[in-house]
Amino acid sequence: MPNRLFMSSGDLLADRRYDFARDLQLRGDLAGAADVMAQAVELAPAFASGWFALGEMQQELNQNNAAIEAFRKAVAADPEDIHGASVRLMRLGAIELSEMPKAYVRSLFDQYAPKFDAALVGDLAYRGPQVLLKAVLAACHADKRPALFKHVIDLGCGTGLAARAFASNADSIIGIDLSPGMIAQAEATGLYARLEVADMLEGLAKEADASVDLVIAADAMVYLGDLVPLLHEVARVLKPQGLAGFTVETHTGAGVIIGGGLRYAHSEIYVRDALMQAGLSQPRIECVSTRNDAGVPVPGLVVTAVRN
Repeated sequence: MPNRLFMSSGDLLADRRYDFARDLQLRGDLAGAADVMAQAVELAPAFASGWFALGEMQQELNQNNAAIEAFRKAVAADPEDIHGASVRLMRLGAIELSEMPKAYVRSLFDQYAPKFDAALVGDLAYRGPQVLLKAVLAACHADKRPALFKHVIDLGCGTGLAARAFASNADSIIGIDLSPGMIAQAEATGLYARLEVADMLEGLAKEADASVDLVIAADAMVYLGDLVPLLHEVARVLKPQGLAGFTVETHTGAGVIIGGGLRYAHSEIYVRDALMQAGLSQPRIECVSTRNDAGVPVPGLVVTAVRN
């Protein structure tokens, strides 16, 4: 993943304590690192990066109550929550599940963009676009429809990995992504007719009714908790009998949770209900993993559905 985000406290001594704490952490002295990081935030009480780093360290030390307090301080110091402290709070059960801060998701992928493909495909054996393409082709075969789409929207397009997979099956692809860094990488592929820097819901809202043959989202909805508003927009922009295809991470319980990878995991029952609420029918849902975590496949679903 990207380098750790750092925003200066404005206090030189506090920043130096932060750096020293990180050095101790790298050397394996986590308790010592947490002590020094606590000194840093004592010197600069509005030090968002310091509070977030302290919370991470305390969580790793199984000091969850202290970690919760530190993450709350990080959010208070930076209401945009660029570090994603609220995501950690959701994972710890300290606050109710809600959507991730846009600033956090944008920053995460802006940092990640230059090495995204190598890290995701090489380190995590990422196979989302290939899994999604296979599911879309299977849906076309089952419905006896041609597997060539005139107008396609790629939600959360990232660097363009899905466009590469679907290039032979699409005349024109529009890419939408919240991260300018990712959009710059996608533009370099030359595979997109148009690219938009926007979150998925905002980007789709700009598209005309019944204007698209296929909407895809390869591992993009793992950063969205409530899928219903987005799927409503997907149904709106699809032509009658237009196809939607996407992947999500999943879990064996009910509803939606924040998983260990700090991404949303949606149960199959939740996904089926969301599709129905959005007006998308003929769902085909298959259990499949699109990536590994520590060498272990992450449980997921690949989904296709049709607009009536």
